[in-house]
Amino acid sequence: EGVLRCGVRGSLKRERRKTDIVAVGDRVEVRRVAPGEGVIEAVAPRLRALSRRARGAEDAEQVIVANPDQLVAVFAVAQPEPSLPMLDRFLVIAEAQEIPAVVCVNKIDLDGDGTKRRLFDPYRRAGYRVVETSALTGTGLEELWSCIAGKLSALAGPSGVGKSSLIKAFRPELDIRIGELSEATGRGRHTTTVTSLIQLDEQTFIADTPGIGTLGLWGVEADELDRCFPEFRPYLGACYYADCRHLAEPGCAVRVAVESGAVDCGRYASYRALLEQVLDEERAEGWRRSRR
Repeated sequence: EGVLRCGVRGSLKRERRKTDIVAVGDRVEVRRVAPGEGVIEAVAPRLRALSRRARGAEDAEQVIVANPDQLVAVFAVAQPEPSLPMLDRFLVIAEAQEIPAVVCVNKIDLDGDGTKRRLFDPYRRAGYRVVETSALTGTGLEELWSCIAGKLSALAGPSGVGKSSLIKAFRPELDIRIGELSEATGRGRHTTTVTSLIQLDEQTFIADTPGIGTLGLWGVEADELDRCFPEFRPYLGACYYADCRHLAEPGCAVRVAVESGAVDCGRYASYRALLEQVLDEERAEGWRRSRR
């Protein structure tokens, strides 16, 4: 069967959509038109998608990976320094789409005494599987393989965290560019510019995504945001007000859990920041609709 270079049928392009016509991970119907070439005739409905708000658009979805079995969010302990607010965004998007998530903490060879990786302890307490790896030394690769074997995993994270190095550790023969950090910014240079589907064995696939600098939330509603934080869920039915937003309302069980240390204060701060953003976007959308 081999690989076909495919275009998209014209009628699909003419349909008005606020999302990508086709994305990596989509199930499609293809018609062969020439040796090595085909046309995508139809795209099956997506079961779920790891998506973000398209840049420069107020109401358009950019699909990072369609139909993934799970998200593997890769962040480094150093070089570059981990951005926990961005990790929280990835996890919220995954929770909203009911996509299981694993947190991969890479470059632990740069954390000899183990202090830097403690930043990720709140995610373990929240119920996420946290895998510590070093593509350089091979530490943790066996555990990471146990997480991804037999699945289609969306490998996502900022530039420079070592996503390509991890893939190359499993498939050394692949021609994958590995980037370096900019000395000026301490950030990774983009080596993956488009999402690529990489087959590691007969049943194991990795969707290698470009390094992401900004991640606008998509498909996340203010009323559902608290459920996207797994550690909040035991307390959600215990607030005095049924519509509690967990901000300043009296009798808020989530805030009591934060004050007692049962819920991490950093994760709660992320929730508040994200809630403010989502509420602003919902108000802006309401204003746009009123103007139509």
